[in-house]
Amino acid sequence: MDKKPSYETMSDEQLVQLSLKDQNSFYYLIERYEPKILRYIKRITNISPEESEDLLQEIFIKVYRNLNRFNRKLKFSSWVYRIAHNEIINQYRKKKSYSATIDSFAENDDTDYLAGFIGEALDIDNDYISRENAEKVRAALAKLPDKYREVLILRYFEDQSYREISDILRKPAGTVATLINRAKSKFRKIAKQHQLENLI
Repeated sequence: MDKKPSYETMSDEQLVQLSLKDQNSFYYLIERYEPKILRYIKRITNISPEESEDLLQEIFIKVYRNLNRFNRKLKFSSWVYRIAHNEIINQYRKKKSYSATIDSFAENDDTDYLAGFIGEALDIDNDYISRENAEKVRAALAKLPDKYREVLILRYFEDQSYREISDILRKPAGTVATLINRAKSKFRKIAKQHQLENLI
């Protein structure tokens, strides 16, 4: 007799189906995505930790309420990030606190992510990123316009594919590719102002 899969080994889609039948199972989806979405909130906003937690709760309430409307053509992760993106935009409209700051990046130990990003954006060896340069990269990222910073964070920090970013932002994949290329270009210009010329 086959064993039932444990919650840890179930796919997101299996957990969604289970949660629709038994609301207690939704806890396992929260457990799987809570750290990722909280990190995403912190990376693209400058709201307080308490506000971040409140926003996180609102996001998962929205996810639960709309679970039966989940479009199976999408990856569940993309759908959750889309809801998070929309809630963050709503927060911005209410409080004008969307823009990231150097401090909000510095709260997270993102040096490895920054190394990966800078390596691809500026075509250099990832190992060259020192902690000092990582701080400068954070400052440069924080100065990018919101739409450019978010696509870079989704691509390089949240490790979302172009297709997933397209689903999250509801923009064609070609538009996403253009946004990322423009964001890299703008980042290079800002990087020069932060004395990162030695990386370019």
